[in-house]
Amino acid sequence: MKILFRYAAAAAIAALIMMVIPAESAAQSKKALKKENKELREKIDSLEAKLREFMEADPVKDSIATEMLQAFDENERRSQSYSPNDIDSLLNLWYLHRQVGPVESLIATDSVKFTSSTPDSIIIKRLESINSYITLPYNETVRGYIILYAEKMPTKLAHMLSLAEYYFPIFEETLNAYDMPLELKYMAVIESALNPTAVSRARAKGMWQFIYHTAKTYGLKINTYVDERFDPIKAADAAARYLKDAYDVFGDWNLAISSYNCGLGNVNKAIRRAGGKKDFWEIYRYLPRETRGYVPAFVGAMYAFNFYKEHGVTPAPSPLPPHVDTFFVNRNVHFKQISEVVGIPEEDLHNLNPQYLKDVIPGREEPSLLRIPAKYTATFIEREDSVYRYKAAELFSPATLTSIHTGITSPAERTVYKVKQGDTLGKIARKHHVTVSQIKNWNHMRNNNLRIGQKLVIYTGDGAPSISPSKKSGKTVQQASSEAQSGGFTTYKVRKGDTLSKIAAKFPGVSVNDIKKANGIGNNIRAGQKLKIPTK
Repeated sequence: MKILFRYAAAAAIAALIMMVIPAESAAQSKKALKKENKELREKIDSLEAKLREFMEADPVKDSIATEMLQAFDENERRSQSYSPNDIDSLLNLWYLHRQVGPVESLIATDSVKFTSSTPDSIIIKRLESINSYITLPYNETVRGYIILYAEKMPTKLAHMLSLAEYYFPIFEETLNAYDMPLELKYMAVIESALNPTAVSRARAKGMWQFIYHTAKTYGLKINTYVDERFDPIKAADAAARYLKDAYDVFGDWNLAISSYNCGLGNVNKAIRRAGGKKDFWEIYRYLPRETRGYVPAFVGAMYAFNFYKEHGVTPAPSPLPPHVDTFFVNRNVHFKQISEVVGIPEEDLHNLNPQYLKDVIPGREEPSLLRIPAKYTATFIEREDSVYRYKAAELFSPATLTSIHTGITSPAERTVYKVKQGDTLGKIARKHHVTVSQIKNWNHMRNNNLRIGQKLVIYTGDGAPSISPSKKSGKTVQQASSEAQSGGFTTYKVRKGDTLSKIAAKFPGVSVNDIKKANGIGNNIRAGQKLKIPTK
């Protein structure tokens, strides 16, 4: 993999260097050349950083990449030889596509060869025994994914089997309602490994990995409090409707499945290039390379889920309750209220209701679903009125609700980075998965110059402001201060609509707690009040 990235980096750098040749021939001034070379170095640095990102990316939410890397490590210990291209091939679908979006891979997805003690004849016989409405092909590519799922990642498979006990009946009910093949439930396995809160680098979210535009097209609600892409039931319904629409276009389930990965347009383009043929293997080489492994992975997942016992895998204990009851709530309610009054662990509430982003069910806007373990049903019904009253003034205070709507609700979404030797804006942006322009905007920077020890405010997540918080109010940070800095503090005069979160966001490095401590106050502030803001 390192070889591949170094080659790509070298090629890209060479291309960029070529850009300076016309400049030299044009005999530009020394000053202009110096400026251009500086910009060129920044571009090269940014490119190298982006390439390294693929190797250093945190796989916590990329549900299956870690297990695959472990599978390769295991095979290396067994002296099975793979080239860097081989490793990238099989990882491409999961690691690149799910991490950074639908990119065109540099290599094919079918070159990795796994060995197995299970003969082909046995695997073929088992595939034929699966009563599948969708055609299940068998070839070397499919065989690789079958071995990968069934033999090379037993820990991940055991965990997915435990989750399937809860989720698969839900998916089957949805697919049955649309008169669609029940086997389509395995798509959630290859999309997210059945992780309802999975998030890709392309910001596709949920178990069914919807991007924002497609989610809205299929009626999923996304706002400050709710993101129904994380709701396994509603997202499954939207996925079923997408797949049904795709099947109506192509008349073939394997092509419909492929379109879920790369879009209808790319599948149609592949069909045209194949002379109008509508068979997955006929159009295989014309599909985007990351999509070529999608149907084989689908078959591999289906095989593993049907024959895991034959490969010595035992499902892990399920983290989800066996029985769940559903309620409609028509008032705002916080998970903490339900947990502390009824006794339901907050972890259970998160697992069963992952669509609520702020631990708040906004029932006042419209009746909203609450799922709880069935063993707490009687207690919830008995104490429901008490639930709504418990700590309501604290949990739904105007200041708390305002801070939620600002999109900056916790320190995890707003960080302060201290510039170190060797840092560039490109490196810092890559590390935090934001853009250079965003960092410059958030910190009121007019150029790319940095100094060691400089502190930069960086926002991460969907709540990150699209423009500088201080510019939203029509004033710069300096203009927002009504008094000059004195004694390590800046004096700020509170304006109408201000909250402590909004004010803290205007001053790099300053937190809400810093302001509260400096002024000896709680969460309440009033227009006209003067606050001391610690200088950082």
